[in-house]
Amino acid sequence: MKRRYFGTDGVRGLYDGPVINAVFVQQLGTAAGRWLRTNERWKAEGGKRLVLIGRDTRFSGPALGKAVGAGLMSAGFSPVSLGVVPSPLVSRAVCTQGAALGVVITASHNLAMDNGIKFFGSAGIKLTDEEELQIEQQVDYVAPPPENAAGAALFPVLTDAVRDYIHAVAHLLPPLSLAGWRIVLDTANGATCGTGLAVLHELGAAVTAIGNTPDGRNINAGIGSEHPAQLCATVRTTGARLGIALDGDGDRCVLCDECGEVLDGDEILTVLAVHALRHGTLAKNILVVTEQSNLGIDDAVQAAGGRVLRTPVGDRYVSERMRAEGAMLGGEPSGHIICAEVSPTGDGLVAALKVIEVMGATGKPLSELRGELRKLPQLARALRVREQLPLGELPSVKAAIRAVAAELGARGRVLVRYSGTEPKIRLLVEGEDALKVQAGLDRLLAAVRTDLLVESGTRGPMGGGTRGPMGGGTRGPMGDGGTRGTFF
Repeated sequence: MKRRYFGTDGVRGLYDGPVINAVFVQQLGTAAGRWLRTNERWKAEGGKRLVLIGRDTRFSGPALGKAVGAGLMSAGFSPVSLGVVPSPLVSRAVCTQGAALGVVITASHNLAMDNGIKFFGSAGIKLTDEEELQIEQQVDYVAPPPENAAGAALFPVLTDAVRDYIHAVAHLLPPLSLAGWRIVLDTANGATCGTGLAVLHELGAAVTAIGNTPDGRNINAGIGSEHPAQLCATVRTTGARLGIALDGDGDRCVLCDECGEVLDGDEILTVLAVHALRHGTLAKNILVVTEQSNLGIDDAVQAAGGRVLRTPVGDRYVSERMRAEGAMLGGEPSGHIICAEVSPTGDGLVAALKVIEVMGATGKPLSELRGELRKLPQLARALRVREQLPLGELPSVKAAIRAVAAELGARGRVLVRYSGTEPKIRLLVEGEDALKVQAGLDRLLAAVRTDLLVESGTRGPMGGGTRGPMGGGTRGPMGDGGTRGTFF
């Protein structure tokens, strides 16, 4: 059975739209509470009632936080606010505080007009597709709440979790080990404005902060991991050793080397995996990535004695495969990096500190370390569409996929899929010949425009000639009932 509301990373949409509004979110909170009460694991863990709610800096966050909390209260749970905090902090706090559930009000890297909700189970891990479906099945049985019921809900605030997170992350490196380091930190006017700066200062770094003046409406606006141009420029002008750009809820990052050039998630993962393999510390010698990651990762990891496992797009699926295989490192090109020995979910700041640890251990600058990955030419593009028609019903697109895949040969691939978090179709072409890759992408774009109504003002090619696809990665099967992406 297909999910109706949940996508690849929770429920997400336009604020005050058909789904992300106070009435529905209160019903979703009630449904989540009802699902917990029928969950055998919840019963086995003693029927815990504490639920932790965090949010990013969006103007709609307080109202939606109250709404979901009111719904949880109606189901017999005790919601507590964490305030404005990154998603990985909520994941950690669920475990350290012994909560039954964690809730984050965020639309991640989207702009402020969107918002959403994602849940963490009692182990600090995102819920599975099946668990989200079970929550959805409870929504239909929830009576509409009284008008303005959510507006009156007030919950106690838990501040210990913030101090605990800052302390734990700062202790990933030796005390004051970043003294003498100039670092540029871009927090996307989002949830890490306080915690990110606090951690780097505790380690002794001299920090130039950008994207740290949230006003409720400027989250991710031309800033953060999706828009690293200002980060790169600031690194160049300040002479910083590196730059760190996080997204709105802090679960992903991209880095900038001392030359002002961006490293995406594939490059970060390769630096971490190859270093660990050379020192015999990569668990099971496995790196888990998604089908979007550049094929150059496989070459680099195999040359160092490891192996790469691939999953559908979405950090939850990376996490699930890591647990199944006993792996401790995995992630996505978008910068979702899971260092499972530290956190069961993606944490952009943790990933950045892990790379800094490699820089310190090797004495090499980031511009040299990034050379571990030699990417195959890869281009990606996202187009906003009016309707996500089944891919199997798009004759021009199907024909273009077959033709481009044949032209690229055995060392090439094509990925066409719909986003599960935005009204977009995402295209990826990769191969050994850059000219064939460009021609293939052009052919796919023309086919999409033939078969689908494409909205004007669609963003152009992302990241330049061979950069990997941007984030917002979503699995083939979409939470809104879409079709699986086509991959060759």
